[in-house]
Amino acid sequence: MTLRIVIAALLFATAPTLLAKGNVEAGRQKAQVCQACHGADGNGTGDGQYPLLAGQYADYLEKALHDYRSGARDNAIMAGFAATLSDQDIADLAAFYAAQSGPLRNMRGAR
Repeated sequence: MTLRIVIAALLFATAPTLLAKGNVEAGRQKAQVCQACHGADGNGTGDGQYPLLAGQYADYLEKALHDYRSGARDNAIMAGFAATLSDQDIADLAAFYAAQSGPLRNMRGAR
């Protein structure tokens, strides 16, 4: 019984890592086209009209890119870029930007 609890606890503790689909390094390579608007690391270029991506939740970024690709989210520029992305490209980009340090904070003020 105790062994089962230990195994369950280990699986629970590593679940986020096991579920991670994106590859940060692959995302870094794929993000080159994104840099013109979002900056090299997702912290922007100084032009406030483009969202900061650094430190954003990966699942949010994936959802946004899927929505741009499908047309559920309307933005002509992003729709054009997202249309060329595979599901793996989206996961990799989301992993890269989520791994970057940035000014985004959660509702409690933590990064």
